[in-house]
Amino acid sequence: MAKKKQVNLPSSTAGLVRYFDDYKETIQIKPEHVIIGISIVIVLEILMKKMLII
Repeated sequence: MAKKKQVNLPSSTAGLVRYFDDYKETIQIKPEHVIIGISIVIVLEILMKKMLII
C-alpha cells in the first residue's frame, strides 16, 4: 500500500489583520444629519439660482 503524505499548506488567513476591532471613530455623524445637511445645501443652491435669474 502507498503511504499518505501529509502536506502542510499555509494558513488561509495569513497576513490578514482585523483593524476594525481596535478602530474607534472620533467624529460620529448620524445619517439623519447628513441628509439634513445635503437638503440645506440643495435649498441654498436653488435660492441662489433664483436670486441671480430675477
